[in-house]
Order: sequence, then C-alpha cells, then structure tokens
Amino acid sequence: MTQTDSLTPDSIRAFREDHANMRERDLADKLGISEAGLVAAYCGESATRIDAHPDKIMGAAQTLGEVMALTRNPSCVNEKVGVYDNYHPGPHAAMILTDDIDLRIFPSHWQHAYMVEKETDAGTRRSLQVFDAAGDAVHKIFLREGSDLAAWDRAKTDLRLDDQAQSLSVSARKPDEPAKADTSKLDILRKEWARLTDTHQFLRLTSKLKMNRLGAYRIAGEPFVRALAPTAVDQMLRQVAASELEIMVFTGNRGCIQIHSGPIETLKSMGPWQNVLDPRFNLHLRLDHIAEVWAVEKPTQRGPAVSIEAFNAEGGLILQVFGLGKEGRDSRPAWGKLVAGLEGLNTEVNA
Repeated sequence: MTQTDSLTPDSIRAFREDHANMRERDLADKLGISEAGLVAAYCGESATRIDAHPDKIMGAAQTLGEVMALTRNPSCVNEKVGVYDNYHPGPHAAMILTDDIDLRIFPSHWQHAYMVEKETDAGTRRSLQVFDAAGDAVHKIFLREGSDLAAWDRAKTDLRLDDQAQSLSVSARKPDEPAKADTSKLDILRKEWARLTDTHQFLRLTSKLKMNRLGAYRIAGEPFVRALAPTAVDQMLRQVAASELEIMVFTGNRGCIQIHSGPIETLKSMGPWQNVLDPRFNLHLRLDHIAEVWAVEKPTQRGPAVSIEAFNAEGGLILQVFGLGKEGRDSRPAWGKLVAGLEGLNTEVNA
C-alpha cells in the first residue's frame, strides 16, 4: 500500500520556514509526513532527485573526497568522517570497506535519493540523502570543507532523474519485529549455536529455526547470553571512554549498517541522549529508548565474539558493540572482562 503526503509542497515549505531550527526528521514527524516527502517538496529549488541505486550512489560518493557518513535508526545516530572507497557491489548486499567508513548496504531498501543544498549561517550545506520505501532515512553523506565540489556538481548532473516532482508516494512503515522464540527447539538452538564458526551464521540459524535474534536471546541462557540492566549500555560507554579499549559500534536500519572501529574518548550527556563527540566519530544514543540489553557470546574461528546488544520496547535492534580484534592491537580479552563486570538484570525475561 502506498500513500502520498497530504500536504502541498507550498504548505510544507512554509511550515519549515516558520520552524527553521527544527531538525528535518522532527519537522517531518510534526507535519505527519515522511522525511523523504519533506525533501521532495524542495525539488527544483534546493533538492535534486537522483538515482537511488547503491552502485550509482557509491560510485559518486567515492569521488567526493573527505565527507561525513551518517546512518541512523530512531534511537541511535552514527556519524563518521572519512573517504568512501573500496566498494563491493552485490544484488542483495554491498559494502564500503575502509578504516573510517565501513558500511553494509542492502540495496532493496534504497528507494529514493536526493542531493540537497541547504543555505545555513555557515554557508551552503550539501548532502546526499537516501530513503527507503516508507520515506525513512537509510543513509546520508554530508560534504565537508575539503570535499570536491566539482565532483558534487558532476554527480548532480549524472545521477539526476527526469522525475523532479515535489510530492512523493511512500509505503506504510513496517514496524519492528517483536521477539520470536520457539522453546521446543531450544536444544537444537543451543547445540548449533555452540558449533558456530562465524558470527554471520547466527541469523541463518535463527531463520532456519523460525526465530529471530531477540527471541533466541530470550531463551538461550548462559553461557550464550546474559540479560543486562538497561543502564549497562551507558555504563559500558563510560568504561570504554575511560580506558584505551578499541571497540566496534554497529548502528543501522533495514537498508544500511554503519560501523565505527576504534576508541571513544569524549562523552557528553544531554537530556535522554548520551553522545560520543570525538573529532571523526559522533554517536547519539537515546538511553530512554533502551528496553532490553544482552551480553552475547558466539564462537568463531578466531575465538569467542562477545557483544553488547540493545533493543527497544518493540523488539528493534538499536546498536551492537563488540571488542575490536585486529592483529597487533586486540582489545577482545579486555572487552570480555569489561562485559563480564556489567550489571546483570535482576528480573527474569519472558520468552
């Protein structure tokens, strides 16, 4: 089912002008429209609709020089400064693999895309924005002072679509999938979990058993998982920032996962948000959205992969954090010790 935003482009632009300091996502929610619909209202003015296929977007991104990559879900925003390079295309999954910008891309969810030029007090802010079928943001690329403006202009010409309509039809947003567990298959789950050799095999296992990630965690029990208090995520971030540990932070949505690998240094709380504010990495996390937290251990050929995984009240994954294991600087043993010391959950979790 598709739906067209009911407000006219003129009324959308007028409302935004009256609320110039409001963030785009919040403004779209206030209007009851999709964020992509908000951007579309500016087509022919400050926005250009472009080909949304990852091959096209990533081809252009690799010419822009240093930029800021942003991937988010409603509870967590991951921002990384770097250069797009080393693109690996694929019909079902694609990747950007660099030390700074590390992405897992799922092309079927890249449905709408725009190049946006917004005038601000600091000058023109240029961004390339990708949205899913519901008009929710999948991935954004923001130019920085040293970015290649000539490459930006070439991309705007090369990727431009003939359709520059100021209204947009979107599909209904799919809700997060609640926990799916099957206690009759618990023995199989535990037996096959113990045989894993790679973390990527886990979702294939749960799919085969007609469960999902959260459902499996709720029934697996130790030594595979341990339920933690919702406050454990903030506790973990504070301990990592106070140490020299290097971690991997996975933040994503159905269309894109963005990974930060390295330390975190500067934490700043603002209301319900806990923020990492480092020069080339920012993380913005809504602590009040965290309903369940699990410490998870999966066997791999390189030793156990230990993660902290946070979920919202509807069962949606907010973020995952692993210890970074690289030759010569392996933080995994210290990370495992940190995770073992985090506060457990005193009450039982229902399957």
